[in-house]
Amino acid sequence: MAKKILMCGNEIIGEAAILAGCRFYAGYPITPQNELIGHMAKRMPEVGGVFIQSESELAAINMCLGASAAGARAMTSSSSPGISLKQEGISYIAGSELPVVIVNMMRGGPGLGNIAPAQADYFQATKGGGHGDYHLIVFAPASIEELAKITYQAFDLADKYRNPVMILGDGILGQMMEPVELDLKPRKNLPKKEWALDGHAKGKQKIIRSFFIEDGVLEQHNKKLQEKYKKIKQELVMYEAQGLSGSDVVLVAYGTASRLVKAAISKAGSLGIKAGLIRPITVWPFPEKIISDTAKKAKKFLVVEMSAGQMVEDVRLAVNGKSQVHFFGRAGGGVPGVEEILEEIKKLK
Repeated sequence: MAKKILMCGNEIIGEAAILAGCRFYAGYPITPQNELIGHMAKRMPEVGGVFIQSESELAAINMCLGASAAGARAMTSSSSPGISLKQEGISYIAGSELPVVIVNMMRGGPGLGNIAPAQADYFQATKGGGHGDYHLIVFAPASIEELAKITYQAFDLADKYRNPVMILGDGILGQMMEPVELDLKPRKNLPKKEWALDGHAKGKQKIIRSFFIEDGVLEQHNKKLQEKYKKIKQELVMYEAQGLSGSDVVLVAYGTASRLVKAAISKAGSLGIKAGLIRPITVWPFPEKIISDTAKKAKKFLVVEMSAGQMVEDVRLAVNGKSQVHFFGRAGGGVPGVEEILEEIKKLK
């Protein structure tokens, strides 16, 4: 049995990434994810990897593009304004079908905002923050242990689908500490990437690009991407559900907000109010089927977010008019309190 260790979320991401075979990291400092940069600066040289504190966020994401194209397991990280600066490169990576893991520990916005935790980058992450028709695979962990497992898995999934993967956290999740059993085995003898530009073409031309100027070629490339996204939606939806049967109200929340919701649901239960929870673990692909199926029985939904309301739109689409959808959120770095959420539940009983 693995021994429990105490690490903050940012550090556990770095360690899980190294165990997953990540050997290239490029990033630029920004609160609240600097512990991740610090961890990678220390650990990457120890495992024979490459750590680069780049001159900018734009440089970091393009360094990851190059490293991934050469076959490395590559990762970058930032927080909200920094992720915005990376969007051009993220679009290039998606268009080039390259596997890169991107970490966003969200903070309050818009603009420079503040350094408080938030969930206002949901649209950017799930709808494609850069140009063109593309999707990231987006995970929204809710605990330090889940951060470790998802980071470890993210590199395999990025390689499997040749697609960028985003880990969408927030300032609380990145900096809080929890004991965790880090029982992940170091990845060895990773599968060969036949497409990588590693200097071994063996007579076959290898080209990685997102620029298709020939008539009709870009449209065909887009069709290929859409088929891949359709496959991902069929294979990769992840969520947690509890207490859905006979609930007076079903709450939907992800990440840190879901932890607060669970506490409010527990208090509601002691008052005789039965409330259920659907917690998306992948926010893209979104768990629309479980929400749609639950809406056939549940009369009311309450979506709780640390934003002015973004995921609530996907919940409304999934419900498709079969049930009422209500929203409660705090924006600009405001964190919903358990008692506040409980009061919203009481209103809907």
